Amino acid sequence: MTPPAAPSPAGLLRVRVATGEDAAAIAAIYAPVVRDTPISFELDPPDVATMRQRVLDTLKLRPWLVCERGGAVVGYAYAATHRERAAYQWCVETSVYIAAEARRQGVGRALYAELLPLLVRQGYVHAYAGITLPNAASVGLHEALGFRPVGIYKAIGFKLGAWHDVGWWDLPLPRGKLPPEPAAPVPFPLVAPSDQT
Repeated sequence: MTPPAAPSPAGLLRVRVATGEDAAAIAAIYAPVVRDTPISFELDPPDVATMRQRVLDTLKLRPWLVCERGGAVVGYAYAATHRERAAYQWCVETSVYIAAEARRQGVGRALYAELLPLLVRQGYVHAYAGITLPNAASVGLHEALGFRPVGIYKAIGFKLGAWHDVGWWDLPLPRGKLPPEPAAPVPFPLVAPSDQT
């Protein structure tokens, strides 16, 4: 996968497919989000073994990408099942998490620049992002990439002593009309970059 042309303040960003070996770095990025913020509705940070299994399970069907700078993982993004019932299978939820020291340096854009085309190649038709509100940085990133707000679940989660709203944003993936008889989405290993699997 190709890095973006513009360098970040501390060097070039490189986006690649995650592996189980990235689990410790991914867990370290995610832990303070779970522990200290309402951004994730998990209450306890997953350990490295749990995160490794999540990465490996996701990669069987959908992309999980990491962004490196100077060889260190500074962010990650993945696509997850939107809903379990079969008629929803052409839609995914996307998530992106960035290390605190790497925010506002193009990491989120770099990850989405690789993730979204992969989802199109797989045959997905909508990507949804759920954002705990308020979160101006995440809203700004998603709207800059073309996601549009579709609604808010009011007071849907209770964490850190307060009720929180979650806003939903939608990005239609294919250009033009939706396929009238869509084939099932292609599993990610069949569209993954050949040098990344």
